[in-house]
Amino acid sequence: MPELALYSVDGQKSGNLDLRDEVFSVEVNEHVLHEAVVAQLAAKRVGSAKTKTRGEVAGGGRKPWRQKGTGRARHGSIRSPLWVGGGTTFGPQPRKYNKKLPKKVKKLAVKSALTLKVEEGNLVVIDNFNFAAPKTKEMVSVLKSFDAADSKVLIVLSEKNDNVYKSARNLPGVRVVTPTKVTVYDVLNSNKVIMTKDAVAKVEEVLA
Repeated sequence: MPELALYSVDGQKSGNLDLRDEVFSVEVNEHVLHEAVVAQLAAKRVGSAKTKTRGEVAGGGRKPWRQKGTGRARHGSIRSPLWVGGGTTFGPQPRKYNKKLPKKVKKLAVKSALTLKVEEGNLVVIDNFNFAAPKTKEMVSVLKSFDAADSKVLIVLSEKNDNVYKSARNLPGVRVVTPTKVTVYDVLNSNKVIMTKDAVAKVEEVLA
């Protein structure tokens, strides 16, 4: 069972916290991590690219010239893909790029990502964010306490907290989520993951 130091927001150690093996100490599955990241990035694609086929381009209702006797190639419409201004053959059409992953695979991917952060020493657990009001300076001070002021940081709270969210939203590379919103890409894309003690308990509850 991995054990991490528990810190206060000012970076002072306040105790230790035992993490559950089935969430923070699993066998890292790189293939599952790759599948989860690909699926998440694919889901972000808009897929709204659209070209018109020959049936959708305006004009070209009549045959441009008669079939025979002109010496020119035969044509049925000036909106043929062969013509400038004509339709596009096999062009992109609106589509969804979503990839479906089984729930067990999604959970295993998140657990593998969290395990990696523990092994790297980049998972920090704090008592709580006791911000009385939104203050970006306070958030910067907290990040400096953990040498993460100029890094990509994922902050995981046990529940939505507007003061913490508003304190972090103007900081580039800092993302605030709740346990049910933790994704593989966000964890792997962060240099450091900062979680509250209650958030750890909820993550274990969701993933165990």
